[in-house]
Amino acid sequence: MPNLNKNYEKLRKNYLFTETAKKIAVFEERTGRKVLRLGIGDVTLPLSSAAVNAMKRAAEEMGRKETFRGYGEEQGYAFLREAIKKYYADRGVSVSANDIFISDGAKSDCANLSDLFDENNTVLLPDPVYPAYADVNVMAGRKIVYAAADESNGFLPEPDENTRADIVYLCSPNNPTGAAYAAEELEKWVRYAIQKKAVILYDAAYECFIPFGGFFDKSADDAGKNRAENGKDFPVRSIYEVPGADQCAIEVCSFSKFASFTGTRCGFTVIPAALRCKNVSVKEAWTRRQSARFNGVSYIVQRGAEAALSEAGMAENERNAAYYMQNARIIRESLQSAGVVCYGGYAPYVWAKCPFGMTGGEFFAFLLNRAQIAGTPGGGFGKNGENYFRFSAFCSRESALLAAERLQNVLNRGV
Repeated sequence: MPNLNKNYEKLRKNYLFTETAKKIAVFEERTGRKVLRLGIGDVTLPLSSAAVNAMKRAAEEMGRKETFRGYGEEQGYAFLREAIKKYYADRGVSVSANDIFISDGAKSDCANLSDLFDENNTVLLPDPVYPAYADVNVMAGRKIVYAAADESNGFLPEPDENTRADIVYLCSPNNPTGAAYAAEELEKWVRYAIQKKAVILYDAAYECFIPFGGFFDKSADDAGKNRAENGKDFPVRSIYEVPGADQCAIEVCSFSKFASFTGTRCGFTVIPAALRCKNVSVKEAWTRRQSARFNGVSYIVQRGAEAALSEAGMAENERNAAYYMQNARIIRESLQSAGVVCYGGYAPYVWAKCPFGMTGGEFFAFLLNRAQIAGTPGGGFGKNGENYFRFSAFCSRESALLAAERLQNVLNRGV
């Protein structure tokens, strides 16, 4: 009988979002009350018509002998990689189409990239941050150290020269806090990585929301009004906006949030040719890994992703991004009007400090029982999140408005 990986015994019994979903289901069954779910960061607006029409055409191609396709190109079809290259170029960022790898999503790549690195490497994670980063490295048996993210640094930790790490995970805008790095702040991490010969795994899954974010906003319906006057203070959307990042950083991104592909599945990773570990090409190692363990994303989905990046597709995507950020503004302002302190502002999450001296777990129970609202306790993202709570704004406008009303009512009544 084979031995199971002993590192799995070190994981939490249940994945964070599975655990909260079970609690909600038990509550609904016990009380017969419907819960307003603001926990999972799943989109609710549909695919753009541009993407849908492209996938219909691609499906028809697959039904004709002369246009049928079997296995695709290892890195993803050239048409999609070129479209992604243009997506970067439109923001003034230069990446090579040859350095782009198409995948089934950012979560998969953030986990699978760990296959490239030996188990003896030390991993540095922000605290709090998306829990899957920790889980995959616990499974691999790696040592994990943490960079504290808290109110004192705006939930954006800076590198500590006295901390030694080989792999650094950064998520900007951050999940769960919604905080995002400006160029000057990321430059410190790039310098740290180059000095320590470390690799940064940069999760940019929420970059599309940056133009619609920030607490200075008057409206999240017009991206042009949401740009900071001082461009240097405005968060960057790609780590490759920072000089030298191509020597030390891998960027992971996704169509899930900005193009509603959570159920369609498509993402991409950029691994610059200049990135090397002890004179070994990381890009070549990833190519070899993918050729052995991944047969690619379907042609139909990749045609949809290409169309999502078209002018028509992007217009719809940006309207959706503005919609979600407006939801976040509605929820955030309802909390603030009741005296709750909120942070972040660059992702469709509201990161709130728990009122009444509660922990995140206590606030979860309070809202569930008093207002039939479910969010996510901050402690699930790390010990520094213990007294905080994440609300997801990936909901309908009706749900956001109802949540705002319920929150004000229950918070103003107190405990």
